[in-house]
Amino acid sequence: MTPERAQAYRRVIHTLNDLGPSKLVMGEQDRIRHAADSLIFSRDLLQDVVACEALKDMERLCRLLVESGRWEQTGATRLVRDISQCGPPPPAELEAA
Repeated sequence: MTPERAQAYRRVIHTLNDLGPSKLVMGEQDRIRHAADSLIFSRDLLQDVVACEALKDMERLCRLLVESGRWEQTGATRLVRDISQCGPPPPAELEAA
C-alpha cells in the first residue's frame, strides 16, 4: 500500500463520517465501505474481480445519487475518484490506451 492510497481511503472514510447519516442510507454507506476496502486491499485490478465490480458499483451508485438530486455532481465525482485512488494504479497497458 502506498501513502497516496491510504490518504484516499481516509478521504472516503471522512466523507462517510461527515455525510453518511444525512445523505446516505445505511445500505449505501455499506456499499461505499465495501468498495473502499476491496480496493485498498487489491493488488491487481486486472485479476481482482471483486475490486473491479465494487468500483463499477460505486459509479452506478454515484450516478443514481446525482440523478435523484440527493448529491451534487462534484461531490459524487470526488467520491468515485477517491474510491478509485484507494486501489492500485492501472496497469501500464491500460494507461497507454
